[in-house]
Amino acid sequence: MFIGPVFTRELVTAPRQLRFYAAPAVYVAGLLVLMCTAWLLLMGIQHVRNVGDMARFGVALFQFLAPLQLVLAIFFSAMASASAVAQEKDRRTLELLLLTNLSNSELVLGKLLASLLSMLMLLAASVPFFMLTALFGGVSFGQIGRVFVVTLISALAAGSIGSTIALWREKTFQTLALTALLLAILAGWEVIVASGALHGQWQGVPLERWATGLSPGQALLAAARPQIATGESLPCFGSAYRLFVMVTAVFAVGVNLFAMARVRVWNPSREVRPRLEETDDFRTSPSPQPSSIEGVRVAHAATARSVHAAAGQARRVWDNPVLWREVCTWAYGRKVIGVRIIYLALFAATVWGVMATLKIGAAGATGLPIVLLPLLVLSLVLINALAVSSITSERDLGALDLLLVTDITPPEFILGKLGGVFYVAKEIFVLPLALCLYLWWAGALSLESLVYVVTGIALMDGFVATLGIHCGLAYTNSRTAVAVSLGTVFFLFIGVATCMRIMVSFSGSYELQLAPFLAFMIGGSAGLFAALGARNPSQAIGLASFLLPVLTFVAITGFLQGETLGVFLIVAFTYGLTTTAMLVPAISEFDVATGRTID
Repeated sequence: MFIGPVFTRELVTAPRQLRFYAAPAVYVAGLLVLMCTAWLLLMGIQHVRNVGDMARFGVALFQFLAPLQLVLAIFFSAMASASAVAQEKDRRTLELLLLTNLSNSELVLGKLLASLLSMLMLLAASVPFFMLTALFGGVSFGQIGRVFVVTLISALAAGSIGSTIALWREKTFQTLALTALLLAILAGWEVIVASGALHGQWQGVPLERWATGLSPGQALLAAARPQIATGESLPCFGSAYRLFVMVTAVFAVGVNLFAMARVRVWNPSREVRPRLEETDDFRTSPSPQPSSIEGVRVAHAATARSVHAAAGQARRVWDNPVLWREVCTWAYGRKVIGVRIIYLALFAATVWGVMATLKIGAAGATGLPIVLLPLLVLSLVLINALAVSSITSERDLGALDLLLVTDITPPEFILGKLGGVFYVAKEIFVLPLALCLYLWWAGALSLESLVYVVTGIALMDGFVATLGIHCGLAYTNSRTAVAVSLGTVFFLFIGVATCMRIMVSFSGSYELQLAPFLAFMIGGSAGLFAALGARNPSQAIGLASFLLPVLTFVAITGFLQGETLGVFLIVAFTYGLTTTAMLVPAISEFDVATGRTID
């Protein structure tokens, strides 16, 4: 096969695992729950009298679920491919693959398609469900087919980006962070295109229409429209949908060709090189001349120290060596500076957007959350990725086993890792808070709102950092740990956004919305407990898993009703409880979770 034995092995072994079938079943069940929730809400606020009402519901459901699936496909395709290659590099198995007779195309394409196999199964399983939506009316099978083409090509392009970055970078955090930053740039581009900020023309066609063909979200909306919409034709391409498919396909092919050409240049890594100058200094250093037995002993000790000691003055290690390593060494590689630079550039773009929104005045005040939300979500994703990779990298390198045979206590390890995460991500943690202070100084936020926002951001940062540490310790497989950790954060935000959109779309009595959302909350509680407590269950995690979806629904309801203090107290209690439920067992049951026994 052109894609080689790497993908063939994954294709043969993956169907033997239960999760290969469980994930598509859970995904389709979630789509069914969303459809039933929307139908019950519709029946609660109006009567369905004719076929036209059914068709309008089918169109609304299709236009709601198709973008949701696109977001899931892009995010998890990029992260799955990035984490799959990063795990190979951490375990040093990629170097073994390079020693075989595998060609570059077999290696690159094999790892890419093997990592995307689960996502392809999810998309294949959802095809019958979307065909079911056509029975409501208002949606044709051609529209569904075009939507799936956009989703599939977007997933392949996102996966190509993730795998190429993973082949290029050495550390797992660098890979995950750069992938998340590129996805944030894509989200910013989507906001710019959707806001209509592009003006001018090219070849007699508005730039906004050209940008539609370069935007996954807008191309999806164009593909979901009926074919009779002919007023948006483009020269040489005919439609924005065709332009997007062609450009994205060429982009994916180009990225993979570039990865094939550079994979043996990037790997093995060139970061670790012997310091020749230190070797020369050792060779030229004078050796003591023994004159007696005691002199021989002194000479032997001096020689041993000169062999094993590093050049330069020795640094004093802190009482917590884990925290010292995280803070005083390049534990995540020197190239992490590039991640900080890109984040600073995105922060500067967010500040520019905030300044432009503030100039609009009161009319643009409602646009501030839209401008700030991508940066806040990106910050949480980066902190979570740093936390989970701080554990998985230690395990894959075998360093965690060495730490377990030392006298390092559980509080030193857990708190040292958390302290190192917040130190390395200090810009990611501090800059959003500084931006909130500026908004208060500019009068866009009241003092009460400032306290709520700053405290809420700090609580969420602590929650995602603790979640990363918890998943890294609970799951021995690095890909599973990264997927569960980032997936939990992603689904929390997607769940909140989905609930808010459904509530706004089917606005009415909140008492009528409680019953349809019960299945949604029960499913969320079960999924959260499976992610957090399946490997190390506890009563606290079970209680937190049950309360978090329920109280989140209450907080969303209060927020839409204009409440502030009640929403803040609910969020603080919910996520504070969940953080404590993960942090306390991580410290008190550290030896059980890691397999270390106490004499």
